[in-house]
Order: sequence, then C-alpha cells, then structure tokens
Amino acid sequence: MTATDANLVKELRDRTGAGFLECKKALQETLNDLEKAIVFLREKGLASAHKKQGRTANEGRVHSYIHGGGRIGVLVEINCETDFVARTDDFTGFVNDVAMHVAAANPRYLSKEAVPSEDIDKEKAILRAQAEAQGKKGPFIDKIVEGRINKFFEESCLLQQPFIKDGDRTIEVLVKEMIAKLGENIAIRRFARFQLGEGAKA
Repeated sequence: MTATDANLVKELRDRTGAGFLECKKALQETLNDLEKAIVFLREKGLASAHKKQGRTANEGRVHSYIHGGGRIGVLVEINCETDFVARTDDFTGFVNDVAMHVAAANPRYLSKEAVPSEDIDKEKAILRAQAEAQGKKGPFIDKIVEGRINKFFEESCLLQQPFIKDGDRTIEVLVKEMIAKLGENIAIRRFARFQLGEGAKA
C-alpha cells in the first residue's frame, strides 16, 4: 500500500468510523474515489442494518433532555441489545441527538405505522375538503390527498422526520446508520415531550 492509499484509508475511516479492511475494500471498489467510497460504505451498512432490525433489543437508556431554560423537556427510551453498547459514547450521543430532535421538531407519533387509523381518516377528510375548496375534481383529489398525507407523516412521525442536524437524512435512516456502526439492533421505543404551560387552563 502506497502512502497515498494509506492516507485515503485513514481519511475514510475518520469520516465514516468504518474498519480498516472495510475502508480499503471500499476504496478498491470505487477506484480510490473518496466520496464514492463513503456512499459505498453507507449503502452496505444500511443493507446489513436492515437484517439486524428483527433482533431483540432490551438494553439501552432512558434519557432526559431539557431545552430553552427549562421550558421544554423530553424523555426518550432507546434500546439496544447489550449493556456494553448502551454505555458507549456513540450510543449516548445518538440518544441525546434524538431527544434534542424531539424537543425541536415536536413529533406527535413514533412512526407512520403508529398513527391511529382514526387520525389518518380525520386528516384525509380535512385534506379532501381543502382540495375540493380549491376546485379540484375526481381522481385529482385522491392524488392530492395521497401526496399530502405523506407530507403529514413526514411532519408528524419521528422516524419519518428529517433530522434537525442534517435534513438529508430522516431519523429512520439515522437509526439504521447507528445499527450498522454499532453492530446491534437499535430501536427508539417511546418518547414524551413536555412544554411549559401546555394544556393549562386559563
């Protein structure tokens, strides 16, 4: 291995956290194109993460995050497979990032699968009424409702929301990347968000 190759491997490891042999192979596969090697490792990691998502995850952390001088508080439970991984800096940082995201983005549900059917029906009825009020007709309304309901999921569901630190990645993709990095199934189990004065009666 030349000094140039060694430097590329080191830079790729620094930027992705992947192992030496994985980085070396990625660079070989992409003819030493660093950016393509990063994409190669990410795609490979996400594919392997998908296989791990069915495994049981009962360890992890319950974490609290307080924002805005005590005006917003968040509790999250995020699970992994072993206590060893739960104590790592990578896992701890990920848990804090998710809690911070919940504080900022205020999701209503964990995932689109967790949205009650009555809530979806209610949202669709509102969207349909809006489309009709705009003069849309027939099948066009169905297409509009379908598109806007997907937007509703992106805005309301934690896993479908773009990550506040990187809008190109959703929280779901972030979870899969963490699975690939740590080698264990990682699952966001539940969250609660509290805002000062919320729900208070005058």
